Amino acid sequence: MKSSRRSVIGKIMSTFAGLAGFNLVAKAQEKKSSAPLFNRDSPDVTLYPGSLRYGNLVFVSGTGADAESVFEIRADTEFVLKKMEKRLIAAGSSMEKVLKVTVFLSDMSDFQGMNEIYKGRFGKNPPVRSTVAVAKGGIPGNSILEIDCIAYV
Repeated sequence: MKSSRRSVIGKIMSTFAGLAGFNLVAKAQEKKSSAPLFNRDSPDVTLYPGSLRYGNLVFVSGTGADAESVFEIRADTEFVLKKMEKRLIAAGSSMEKVLKVTVFLSDMSDFQGMNEIYKGRFGKNPPVRSTVAVAKGGIPGNSILEIDCIAYV
């Protein structure tokens, strides 16, 4: 009876020790990756950082053609995707590691043209995507589209 009780007590103590060790490792990993890293390519980084890396995730803020816009959906989509790719690479990620994309269009009649350029840009396994129509002039910088994404490193 004593030996089985000791065995049970030993197993319980081992379990607590294991849980305590797991907790320490989790906290160490959390501390290691909790400081956000900003890509400061935006003129007003306090309001609009180009991207932010937090742990193993990269958040790329809404990217539009803005001043560079030629107001043609294919050209502007190409420009925005290249700009987004540069931000991902700078953060240690890539287009193939994008998990989620949101596309904002000022005119849903541009959907097909945007898709022609968008298709195939994210590797064999494209990310999940939402496409949202916004009111004319509703995209900052008077852009005709804006794209943001979340990726992993």
